[in-house]
Amino acid sequence: MGIESALPADMFLTTKLNNVINWSRRSSLWPMPFATACCGIELMATASSRFDLARFGAEVMRFSPRQSDLLIVAGRVSIKMMPVLQRIYQQMTEPKWVISMGACASTGGVFDTYAVVQGIDQFIPVDVYVPGCPPRPETLIEGIMAIQRIVDEDNIPRDPDGKRLPLQIAVAPTHTVREQPVPLTVGQN
Repeated sequence: MGIESALPADMFLTTKLNNVINWSRRSSLWPMPFATACCGIELMATASSRFDLARFGAEVMRFSPRQSDLLIVAGRVSIKMMPVLQRIYQQMTEPKWVISMGACASTGGVFDTYAVVQGIDQFIPVDVYVPGCPPRPETLIEGIMAIQRIVDEDNIPRDPDGKRLPLQIAVAPTHTVREQPVPLTVGQN
């Protein structure tokens, strides 16, 4: 029923070991969610049956940084949470990637206060920015696919010392806002 029935038994296949490693790495990203606000609900919806993040090999949410290679920061991050987020990032194994999901994680959003970090990229390297407030699950899936494309091409930029540089890719929104089905009237009887 599988591919082995279509191929002859005495056939062999040649490829580069690097391509096989990148394919397996791309097809089995293990995300670590750091969800603090409404973006966390959209992150949960992405893993649900309607959007099915399992199609992309990233359904195994790990809550241990040593078992994950993709950090998804969803929602606002306060100054008191930032050392915890930095510790989680440091404990993740290499190679590791970071998605900044939503306006709050990327720029502080509407929370222009002393207690909210105005963009996590000031403290940890961010590879993909997913816009929205909150972003739709399709946009998060597009961000994960952007990381998969980078992993598949093995195109990880490094500085002269060999340290990996952040990719800083901004994902474009994939939807348009439609008109309301019922006209809105305020203050009229």
